[in-house]
Amino acid sequence: MEKAPKEKILKEAAILRESFPNARCTLDFKNRFELLVCTVLSAQTTDRRVNLVSPALFASFPTPASMARAGEGEIEKIIRPLGMYRAKGESLRELSRQIEEGGGEVPGTMEALTRLRGVGRKTANVVLAEGFAVPGFPVDTHVTRVTSRLRWHSQWNRPHPDPVEIEKELCATFPPKEWITMSHTLIAFGRKVCHAKSPDCAICPLKDLCPFVKRG
Repeated sequence: MEKAPKEKILKEAAILRESFPNARCTLDFKNRFELLVCTVLSAQTTDRRVNLVSPALFASFPTPASMARAGEGEIEKIIRPLGMYRAKGESLRELSRQIEEGGGEVPGTMEALTRLRGVGRKTANVVLAEGFAVPGFPVDTHVTRVTSRLRWHSQWNRPHPDPVEIEKELCATFPPKEWITMSHTLIAFGRKVCHAKSPDCAICPLKDLCPFVKRG
């Protein structure tokens, strides 16, 4: 079956924006470097848990130069509660080294950001939108799940839809000024209502429109 018509997508998007008017980035950060680090750390965990460990991390390693010089295990000891701490620690050391070698500033383009260790399109889009005011549509697991259930993209019925293709279709559906807000809205909806295993369809603002709840 084809994806939902654009008119239906925009109607559902408006309902979600009304239901989650305060949706925003929930990571705590003071500058672009902290934003980048926190976004890398947020993989496979919650922003709330990242916010619990990030103050200690930045107290010890406030700059790319200091984080690049961190000894083996120093970063990992702080971020261990987040899971995947070895891989994340190595990524943070390496991307900090790359930034320092590039002049010490977080880059402001998709191409440059995705050359950094551990940085994919989702992380880069967050940094661009929140740190540089450059339009971006981050597609994480929540956005993928919700938009698949609502059939907002042509890969909705695939078991493993491509986030890059989802991003392209969503960017074509919404104007650039709405991309980051729509992403945050979908993430909030996914976290609070449209859960992966047990979606709370009874309280869903889209329950009368959603093909997933009707099928379920």
